[in-house]
Amino acid sequence: MLDSLRRNVIENLRFARIALVAHKLRAFLTVVGIVIGVWTVIGMVALVTGFERSTSDSFSSFGTTLVQFQKYEPRFGGGRRISEEERKRPDLTIEDAKAIEELAPSIRAVSPERYFWGATQVKANGIEGNSPTVCGGNQNYAICNNWTIKDGRNLTELDVLHATDVAVLGTDVVDTLYKGKDPLGQKITVNGRPFTVVGVFDKKGSGGFGGNPDAIVVIPITTFDRHFPEIKNSKGDTIHIATIPRSPELIERAVEEGTNILRARRKIPFNMPNDFAIFTAEKMIAQMQAVTGAISGVMVFIAAIALLVGGVGVMNIMLVSVTERTKEIGLRKSLGAFRRDITLQFLTEAVTLTGIGGAIGVALGVGTALLVGAVTPLQTATPLWSIFLGLGVSVAIGLFFGLYPAMKAARLDPIEALRFE
Repeated sequence: MLDSLRRNVIENLRFARIALVAHKLRAFLTVVGIVIGVWTVIGMVALVTGFERSTSDSFSSFGTTLVQFQKYEPRFGGGRRISEEERKRPDLTIEDAKAIEELAPSIRAVSPERYFWGATQVKANGIEGNSPTVCGGNQNYAICNNWTIKDGRNLTELDVLHATDVAVLGTDVVDTLYKGKDPLGQKITVNGRPFTVVGVFDKKGSGGFGGNPDAIVVIPITTFDRHFPEIKNSKGDTIHIATIPRSPELIERAVEEGTNILRARRKIPFNMPNDFAIFTAEKMIAQMQAVTGAISGVMVFIAAIALLVGGVGVMNIMLVSVTERTKEIGLRKSLGAFRRDITLQFLTEAVTLTGIGGAIGVALGVGTALLVGAVTPLQTATPLWSIFLGLGVSVAIGLFFGLYPAMKAARLDPIEALRFE
């Protein structure tokens, strides 16, 4: 029985090959919709999966236990408009940070921070850096933001207390300004103000999202306020309070304690929402996954339309094929072929047609993902399940849209079929 089934399958595949070779252009045009649909699915999955991994790595690079309190709601790349309600929020203060440090038992360390985004001229040895971010922090900046010191030392409490002109550099800044030389003890200028390099952070890597964290210069926050009072006195997003819990299990408690302390200090009524934002890596990753999920939904809808068009094309061409081969069907049935044999023959042809289209779509999708990953900073990833999904969907379309033409062929009367002109 198995031997008979094997011969039957091989014979049907041979019939399918002959039919496709006889009408190459028609077969290609028929599967264009399948190719586009599967191509879209594979490419979309590769881009979305790579983007999710990239953003997860990027947010996790700040520390999976980071809990940050800030004035404005987090924005992806600065793309979200700031609402009027956010603009009216009172600024967070260094005193707020001190209160959290003193009153929140589950929080291990607190780092009040100010940032100078862009428009910075950082120079050394006659070389200018690539506009790195300048941050004012304290001795807890490194631990709160998941940094480790590669060379030299971290900022200290004395640096903050005395507002010393010292700086810790990211590796990108060191590579640009010192070209492999030892930067420790050397001078840099930030917008014309001199600083002594006392430490270098270990390389973190950008993760493909949110800029390059290694392009950073960290100075004591008191020094920052002395040199850049325009940032301190501005009405913008002036201070971030980065905190880290004593253990990963205490993240939720740290959020709760910090929130309660800030609400009390800012005299927010119990029935009113927070007038500050809370940033955690887990929260941001969840928001990004919601965004990518919506994008995926749109792409799947587009792919479904292409696959539907391709499926209708397959049904149409199979109906034409049944009409063209009516005499062949009549001859096979007169020689003893059963209905199931005719049905299987045309189903095999339809599945072969869509399977080839699916394979081409998978190849184009994987190739597109590799090309995008090679020529752009975007990360791409093609999970094995997406390849099987693309092939499976294409085969399923062949079965679904090929069933009616195959049953129509199987129901033909052999005598009438042989008389067909």
